[in-house]
Amino acid sequence: MRSDPLKNLVLAALLAVCTAGPAWAGAPLRYGYEVVKAYPHDPGAFTQGLLWRDGFLYESTGLHGRSSVRKVTLETGVPEQERLIDSRYFGEGIVDWKDRLISLTWQGEMGFIFDLGSFERIGEFSYPGEGWALTRDETRIIMSDGTAFLRFLDPDTLKETGRIQVMDDGRPVDNLNELEWVKGEVLANIWQTDRIARIDPATGRVTGWIDLAGLLGEADRAGRQVDVLNGIAYDPAADRLFVTGKLWPRLFEIKLTPKL
Repeated sequence: MRSDPLKNLVLAALLAVCTAGPAWAGAPLRYGYEVVKAYPHDPGAFTQGLLWRDGFLYESTGLHGRSSVRKVTLETGVPEQERLIDSRYFGEGIVDWKDRLISLTWQGEMGFIFDLGSFERIGEFSYPGEGWALTRDETRIIMSDGTAFLRFLDPDTLKETGRIQVMDDGRPVDNLNELEWVKGEVLANIWQTDRIARIDPATGRVTGWIDLAGLLGEADRAGRQVDVLNGIAYDPAADRLFVTGKLWPRLFEIKLTPKL
């Protein structure tokens, strides 16, 4: 049986918080990481969204003329299926809902709906402002737009039903990017940083920070044009957490470690 890294680390860190005294009550927990395994990743993929479903990674990529949605084999990093997005649009995040794959565009105020099996485009929808990333719980789709707000969308109509501001110690957390739902919390890459925020979706409060500095080693960076950390996927059946970045040649399965 695999351990539950998030729950175990929360318990350990909470014990440390209790011994530190009341001044630390409510402070976000801090995490480092341990690499469990590294996998190949397409170094030409400008990763915008990532998710795990039925034994495959689904990935969306950006840049005008290169944006796509893909179904990727984990062990090889090679797409089994791929659908290019109209070159007018800069692709952003994706989420699965039932038999659909839903994607955003950056500044086009337009999203697309694909059949999950065939990747045929079966619809589109609009929204105000920028689109950055998507994830979901059991009843809602959750969207980031590059600000400190998370929007909640009805999964059938894709209309906004509400939003919440993400805060850390009373300050808004801007540049919320790629999202993933993990055990009742939203994990969010913070654009242009090596950090992932753990967010309580009921309150918007940051409950923890994951520091992934140094994850992509110098050997993988040498001679390559790599970009920022971006891409989080979670396999709930095997309790595996995956992360990667834009134009990275590697995708990593990681385990969180407490920083006390």
